[in-house]
Amino acid sequence: SNAMPKYIAFLRAVNVGGRIVKMEELREQFAALGFASVETFIASGNVIFDSKIADARKLEKKIEKHLHEWLGYKVETMIRTPAELEAITQFEPFAAADIASAGALHVVFLAAEPPADAHEKLRGVATDVDEFNLNGRELYWLCRVKFNESKVKPAQLDKALGKTPATARSITTVRKLVAKYGNK
Repeated sequence: SNAMPKYIAFLRAVNVGGRIVKMEELREQFAALGFASVETFIASGNVIFDSKIADARKLEKKIEKHLHEWLGYKVETMIRTPAELEAITQFEPFAAADIASAGALHVVFLAAEPPADAHEKLRGVATDVDEFNLNGRELYWLCRVKFNESKVKPAQLDKALGKTPATARSITTVRKLVAKYGNK
């Protein structure tokens, strides 16, 4: 088919720390960039759109530049395709029983693969309730308690990942996106 490729953009730090962005306005900004079929999914900065541009890196830069101009601060943007999200939901980063009993399982989307020493550094960040599994540009974070009760400080994680831009979403959000936009 000649349908345009669909992408999901995960925006970092949208609607946290007093930076409020209305989803309707966000959709308008993406439409202004020439993207088609623009939708948002919940208010944490997940934008679904179609584009003729086949290079996701190029799209990330284009969106980041535009959002920076619009909002006056940097909004790091991590793009994945529906097929990539589907692979993420099928990946088994931890034992099924551990996932079932976990308080939360989050996927941290990275802008690029982190430095090679990230695996080792993440072992130092792990706690009795927080476990990590890094796979390419995704970090799977299993929390045995509620996510907001995690003992991991964002700065620690940021440092372990070599300051690679990243943004986290619950596996539930990722699964819902796949159900809605995955290959039908």
